[in-house]
Amino acid sequence: MSNEKKLQMAFVEGLGIAADSDFESLKYRGIEEWDSVAHMQLVSEIEAAFDIMLETQDVIDMSSYPVAREIVSKYGVSF
Repeated sequence: MSNEKKLQMAFVEGLGIAADSDFESLKYRGIEEWDSVAHMQLVSEIEAAFDIMLETQDVIDMSSYPVAREIVSKYGVSF
């Protein structure tokens, strides 16, 4: 599975959204499913998918799917 697909599946599992969602347009609080509680579940899913531990500032800064990709890239994951 590609890293892009892993990130998408983390969003699907963490936010409980459809696998065919428009990921590029996802923004924190931009959809009903992405609230503060789901945000922490999403962080957990991303950490498990890539075997990384996000720093607190990265958790706070993760405001959209594209930003999440940039943050995960900082931990040595290629997209």
